[in-house]
Amino acid sequence: MLKAVLGTKLGMTQVFQEDGKAVPVTVVKAGPCYVVQKKTEQSDGYNAIQIGYGEAGEQDLNKPARGHLAKSGVKPVKYLKEFRVEDPETYQLGQEIRVDVFSAGEWVDVTAVSKGKGFAGGIKRHGMHRGPMKHGSKYHRRPGSAGAKGPARIFKGRKMPGRLGGVQVTVQKLLVVKVDPERNLMLIRGAVPGARRSLVTIKSSVKKA
Repeated sequence: MLKAVLGTKLGMTQVFQEDGKAVPVTVVKAGPCYVVQKKTEQSDGYNAIQIGYGEAGEQDLNKPARGHLAKSGVKPVKYLKEFRVEDPETYQLGQEIRVDVFSAGEWVDVTAVSKGKGFAGGIKRHGMHRGPMKHGSKYHRRPGSAGAKGPARIFKGRKMPGRLGGVQVTVQKLLVVKVDPERNLMLIRGAVPGARRSLVTIKSSVKKA
């Protein structure tokens, strides 16, 4: 069975362990997901399955998308994502993948698009140090010298002010604290990337405990 599921980030809270210790957790509404397409080495050059997640209306999809979902008998979904598998034939079109593919105590990797923070300076973006804040300094939060005099140019990779956030981020090796199959909820220890109500991808961790 594919150890991956799509979900929606709901927010953060805390739960208490048996010893009374408070654990911060992120609540994710994971699944149900549906197998929409199977890809094989003979037809596509690699083995994978495509799964769909999220409710959508018929009016939200164009005609090609509706026809693509009709082949598998899956109702309109908002998101489609592909996962590599060893044998696609072990899955059936329209098969449901629920949050119970994971259980408490497992380690997972979570991928999402981080919060966009717009244009940021070097201090916020890279953690640079500021200058003295006294009145006579005249140098507080500026980037400072950016290049050598000889080359008369700035080398590639130089840390500078610029756009911060809004990129795909993967946080590895997070612990699953609790799984609630009845409500399709998963509690993951710590923070995961993304804003509330954003799409997250949860997969088995590549780094074993």
